[in-house]
Amino acid sequence: MEHFVVSARKYRPQTFKDVVGQQAITNTLLNAIENNHLAQALLFTGPRGVGKTTCARILAKMINSDGSETEDEDFAFNIFELDAASNNSVDDIRSLTDQVRIPPQVGKYKVYIIDEVHMLSQAAFNAFLKTLEEPPKHCIFILATTEKHKIIPTILSRCQIFDFKRITVKDAKAYLKYIAEEQGVIAEDDALHIIAQKADGAMRDALSIFDRVVSFSGKELTRQAVTENLNVLDYDTYFKSTDLILENKIPELLIQFNHTLSKGFDGHHYIAGLASHFRDLLVCKNEKTIELLEVGEDTKLKYQEQSKKAPHDFLIKGIQLANDCDLKYKSSKNQRLLVELCLMQLASITFDGEKKNSKHYIIPPSYFEAKGITPIPVEIPKTTTSKPSIQEAQPDTKELEKEVIDTPITAEPPRPVLDLKKDQRTSGLSLKSIRAKKEHQIKQMEVIIDVDDLPTEEFTEEQFHDTWNAYIAQLHKKGEKIMASILEMDKPKLNGTDIQLAFPNETLKVELERAQYPLMEFVRKSLQNFDLKLDIKVNEEISKKYAFTTQEKYEKLKEKNANIEVLRKTFGLDI
Repeated sequence: MEHFVVSARKYRPQTFKDVVGQQAITNTLLNAIENNHLAQALLFTGPRGVGKTTCARILAKMINSDGSETEDEDFAFNIFELDAASNNSVDDIRSLTDQVRIPPQVGKYKVYIIDEVHMLSQAAFNAFLKTLEEPPKHCIFILATTEKHKIIPTILSRCQIFDFKRITVKDAKAYLKYIAEEQGVIAEDDALHIIAQKADGAMRDALSIFDRVVSFSGKELTRQAVTENLNVLDYDTYFKSTDLILENKIPELLIQFNHTLSKGFDGHHYIAGLASHFRDLLVCKNEKTIELLEVGEDTKLKYQEQSKKAPHDFLIKGIQLANDCDLKYKSSKNQRLLVELCLMQLASITFDGEKKNSKHYIIPPSYFEAKGITPIPVEIPKTTTSKPSIQEAQPDTKELEKEVIDTPITAEPPRPVLDLKKDQRTSGLSLKSIRAKKEHQIKQMEVIIDVDDLPTEEFTEEQFHDTWNAYIAQLHKKGEKIMASILEMDKPKLNGTDIQLAFPNETLKVELERAQYPLMEFVRKSLQNFDLKLDIKVNEEISKKYAFTTQEKYEKLKEKNANIEVLRKTFGLDI
């Protein structure tokens, strides 16, 4: 059995031209070598699997090359790799500094590649500072790390820093296609794209996934085989889900979600993928943003076709609902129900919109059309726009006590009024009749106030007080002694068209507010001025006169009879 070498090692780049996705860094290093402008301490930082150690090895080989060596020459005597994760003590660094003093046996430079340099201890970093700042001329240090923030600033200031970026899906897919051709594997474009996406910017991870999938499917790499082996949701799942959502097929949508869960997929992964799918559909709406869609060419055509069916407002609302479900998923105690509820809301977006646009039907017209039924329109009664006279708008209050009448008066905009038949009598003692009478009076007052061109004649203060006293006399005659006494507690003051009253407590204010409508009807009609308004306030100073403490009561009694103090002291009484 022949020894198998994984693709990550077999196809490791041997020159800077073979490095994937790091053109800016490789060009900089090439120019530095050609112009003899290379720093003696370099720091390569970036995510895993993007080529940091590979570039360090290529650089170490190139600076020792003079063109006379063979192709397989690797200058092993001049290149020293140190794993800082397992050699992170002060003694290890001291041993390293002792080796640095010895010049190279072959070539010009000794290159020390220290991987995972952030794992060095604080003492080891400090012991390394002087050597890193002033190394011998024949020595170059290349430090590599995935966590630059863990390196102390004094080390960073002594290094020339190169930030490696994540490898794009496009670059990773192109390199995977090259390797597939080298190995004689027939691979679909979408299959390679899924592998590149799954790698999340790491070329080494992409090559490891590629080896695993090839072992599963053989020499033919299909999209279905990749999705099955990697346990990722296929694009077709989201295309079908979106079709069911747009067609408002909630039962079929829930069944499909259950089928997805039965395959071992997580509901969180499903709803997050659905939000990304809506985002991709939204991107396809505009030709300028279609380049943001990172999918294969065949899948891109499917996205463009489905984006034409999905309205813009639906996609925006869908992304919001799916994203909210994604945020609430981990904290939810019933996660499946949360996703199912989100799916039902998504499938109801277009249906709800149709109901809101329907003005004359409780059930949408499309429901009747689907059943082959012709809907019967409902006529809306027209409202009258004629302005009522004052006499029509102000029915007699005695008549209101006997019966609640239906008023045809409507102002713009029309207000809802009680729609009772004229012969429908109400008992004067029932709560229902009292409430109906009060609502009817309120509605009439609002209608009258909203009607234009009502009289606003001028009047004197004397005429106002005569009218006010006449209404109080009318209350006494009817036997409404309580309300009459409330109105007599304070003399009203006029401030323009505002009738200002002050009461000692909130209870009296509330009582008058409840009974203000017949009062204002009487005053406005008598003075022929419908701009009059009632302004009721609670005066704290007045209220203080009516609320005495125990000590204040005792002092009042003592003023009337000084012997009370003698009585209290004699018997030792407390206040």
